[in-house]
Amino acid sequence: MSTASELRVGFIGLGSQGGPMARRIVEAGFPVTLWARRAASLSPFSDTAAKVASSPAELAAVSDVVCVCVVSDADVEEVLTRPDGVLAGLGSGGVVVVHSTVHPDTCRRLASAAASRGGALVDAPVSGGGPAATAGRLLVMAGGDPGVVEYCRPVFAAYGDPVVYLGPVGSGQVTKLLNNVLFTAHLATAASVLALGQSLDVDAGRLAEVIGHGSGASFALARIADAGGTLDRIGAYAGPLLQKDVRLVTELSGAAGASPGAVLAAADAALAVMGHGR
Repeated sequence: MSTASELRVGFIGLGSQGGPMARRIVEAGFPVTLWARRAASLSPFSDTAAKVASSPAELAAVSDVVCVCVVSDADVEEVLTRPDGVLAGLGSGGVVVVHSTVHPDTCRRLASAAASRGGALVDAPVSGGGPAATAGRLLVMAGGDPGVVEYCRPVFAAYGDPVVYLGPVGSGQVTKLLNNVLFTAHLATAASVLALGQSLDVDAGRLAEVIGHGSGASFALARIADAGGTLDRIGAYAGPLLQKDVRLVTELSGAAGASPGAVLAAADAALAVMGHGR
């Protein structure tokens, strides 16, 4: 394995969150190679030293750490396992980092495939969005072999603070999903209290301002206030993603025989209001 100062980094998934992450890695001085399905995704990097690969396999062949930040399980599977995918080019000692939020079993299965080629996989979903990535303040939730996670930590530090190690492969995904289910539940309770306030003749905007400075404050409340006091705007873009995450946690808890308790009922209430019932 290369030392931290020598790490060559590949990045796939240059969207609203992955793009700023990749730029932070470039600006941190790492040799970076990019690949994208659409040429337009690469144009913002034309003024940087980043190189462009013709395939995921070519990218992996010249990278020590390959970061993948695509949308879905199917996207992760495709970019890693296609004939010219990441695993086809991954060298011995190479590490794949899955930044996408996907099923933990997807990461465990792909970790086995990477290990069969002499490589490793770390699941490291992130939270905070594009603005946090640009500022280097993404929350990174890492699962995998602790030594491999430490090997990748200098890369994570380019865009993440804090970087939290959670345990074996899949632990990062489970943690991210639990976070997202709690956020969904918070959306329900925050939206309902604003609606209750209006029915009691308290202005929703002023109520949100007060609660935002009090013990009932939450990230979800702030997002709802910014969106006009209801879940309409949030549901339009975040509803399907939150629905997916709540479904995954329901599946995981059922398989483990664990009771999700009140959080799932509240999350379901938010999904129903957003028109994306589980």
